[in-house]
Amino acid sequence: MKKLLILFLLSALFCFPQDGKKKISGLINDGKLPISNVSISVEKQSKTVFSNESGKYTIQASIGDVLKYSYQGMKTVRIKVEDVTRILNVTMVPDIEELEEVIVVGSNRKSQSELALEYSQNPNLIKTAYGILNADTAPGNIRFMHEDEINQVSLCILDLLRNQFSGVRVQGSCLGAFGPGAGNQTQVTNIAGGSSNTVGVVGLSSSNAGTGVNSSLNQGKVFIRGGNSISNPRSAIFDVDGQIFNDPPIWIDVKNIRRLAILNNFATTTQYGSAGAGGVVVINTITASPKSNKIYDQARLRNNFVSSAVYSQSELKNNWPTYLKEINESASLDEAKTVYERYAKQYSGSPYFALDMQTYFQNKWNNTDLAEDIINSKSYIFDKNPVLLKGLAYQLESQGKYDKANEIYKKVLKLRPNYAQSYLDIANSYRDLRNSKQAAAIYTRYNYLLEEGLLSSDSITLEPIMNREYNNFLLLEKAALIKNGNSSELYVAEEDFKGTRIVFDWSDSEAEFELQFVNPSKQYTTFKHSQADNSALIDREKDFGFSTAEFFLDDSLPGTWSMNINYLGNKSLTPTYLKATVYYNYGSYSQRKEVKVFKLSLKNINQSLFNISIGSKLVAR
Repeated sequence: MKKLLILFLLSALFCFPQDGKKKISGLINDGKLPISNVSISVEKQSKTVFSNESGKYTIQASIGDVLKYSYQGMKTVRIKVEDVTRILNVTMVPDIEELEEVIVVGSNRKSQSELALEYSQNPNLIKTAYGILNADTAPGNIRFMHEDEINQVSLCILDLLRNQFSGVRVQGSCLGAFGPGAGNQTQVTNIAGGSSNTVGVVGLSSSNAGTGVNSSLNQGKVFIRGGNSISNPRSAIFDVDGQIFNDPPIWIDVKNIRRLAILNNFATTTQYGSAGAGGVVVINTITASPKSNKIYDQARLRNNFVSSAVYSQSELKNNWPTYLKEINESASLDEAKTVYERYAKQYSGSPYFALDMQTYFQNKWNNTDLAEDIINSKSYIFDKNPVLLKGLAYQLESQGKYDKANEIYKKVLKLRPNYAQSYLDIANSYRDLRNSKQAAAIYTRYNYLLEEGLLSSDSITLEPIMNREYNNFLLLEKAALIKNGNSSELYVAEEDFKGTRIVFDWSDSEAEFELQFVNPSKQYTTFKHSQADNSALIDREKDFGFSTAEFFLDDSLPGTWSMNINYLGNKSLTPTYLKATVYYNYGSYSQRKEVKVFKLSLKNINQSLFNISIGSKLVAR
């Protein structure tokens, strides 16, 4: 009975407000000029309106509806209506079938060191005795078999290769191969000294070297180029982690093979000399090429160097509103109060003026009472708007006012109980307050809602973040959670990353921006969060209720990283608040964090956010 009551109450919370439809209006443009006759409709409904000659439109919709913007020659835009949706200014882009990004440089040949960095992430690379081959640039075709394609019930390499590649013929069997004389003691290599008819023996004592011992009769043969030449039916040789063998390495455990490639043309086998006339089977084992979950610095894998201007936060002050410029020139608290009172009436209806003033008086003069009074006087504006409340909570967190931020996050959870972000924010807020029990209760409630089907989780982006947050919580707080028991009995999954973790959160789900990560060599990679470049991600964020992204740094490239942003707007003429939480020594008991908050209002310029001076490389998750 109690469970049914809880479900009833939660179901009531998750129902959207039954206050009918609301008016949504905006302006549609192509980035420069307004577009008329754009079709705006509510998906799964028949009503359609069109933008006028000025690009303006108005439509009625309910929370949860999806608005569809269509115009011939332009990409269709879909936007989910939220509780705060009132104005949607939409920029449409041409519907052009784009090829994957291609960067033209003097040469598309990468160095061996670059290929080594890329190996774990690029399935088209294979390590040979003569260096790493790139199938994308190598002459001729290279055929691959990867770890996840390997049939692990195969007894040996002969079984594995049989019937897997067209034109590859296998003689002999694994059962026969394991007979007398088989084994790595009789493996031979064609790269030993001597004439072309002489082979050196790998793994034999010196007294047997050069005797030409060959157990091919027992070990079988692999033919890549066919066996129609009676006079010279050359079989393939094997390159295993840089060592070359005449006969199939039947001693290899197929479960230990990470990557296998077939080289069967002169251009790719010429470096093996006459020994490779029958083709080469290249094998990279897991033992020699251990798996790594890390993603190598994507900036270093491209030729991206920062060349355009990046504006510092101090340079952006020139674009501040007049009231901010004047109040920051105040020489005393009394002078600052005078400036505030002069503008307070003029901006009485602006929540952004209140947020600016709260930040100024708290950070500049440490006047907590005045900062709180300013916000409290505008509570009627903030209390029903989760976007404004999140911006305020971000500011309070950055000021170390965790108790006040916690109260704000409670309000957001009440307004948005169907948003996963609400649970993530309040759980982290309780962690800031050292209230492990309450944080655990929030995580438990969230998991309960998932199990009951009242919430759903995005397995692509959100679920890994939630799982990582929860596991990190258990790792660092298990002693507080189990005070009267043995905390060692609480299972905690091993953290898959230790280093510096950066989490970005933004207050408005409609915010579009490009985050630029610049490494110490001034090369960069970009995370694009816009409808034009990443509409599928934005749709998932809306569907599952989250507005966060995480990135990781480690010590492979020592120096200073720069974090920049190009703000593209939020479909209304209002600022967006961006929170950057930097976790140092993440996943260790010395973990600490720093919160930075930025008010984004100036669009289409690349501006600096902050720098991190550590040994690092970027790992996107």
